[in-house]
Amino acid sequence: MGMKVIADICVVPFTGKVSVRQEVAVAHQILAETGCPVMLHGFGTNIEGDFDLVMAALKRVHETLHQRGAARVHTTIRLGSRTDKAQGIQDKIDAVEGEATS
Repeated sequence: MGMKVIADICVVPFTGKVSVRQEVAVAHQILAETGCPVMLHGFGTNIEGDFDLVMAALKRVHETLHQRGAARVHTTIRLGSRTDKAQGIQDKIDAVEGEATS
């Protein structure tokens, strides 16, 4: 396995419709199919896993949404990696919530 990352991804397909929930559901499903931990939130999705796997899934998201009729797909990615320790999405949440209760 290569470098592990945690990514916060926001995919915006331009479909000409006000609602893009169907397209977002498709994108979320593609990310979930990686087998990586995935957490949907109000403005995007968090995913943790191998860098190459996450990037390949994002490529598939774009290809699939274009095939479904979105002429344009815009994705914003915040990506973090670290080498000093293993840390997942839930570890980060637990650390912050632990501080809030201290």
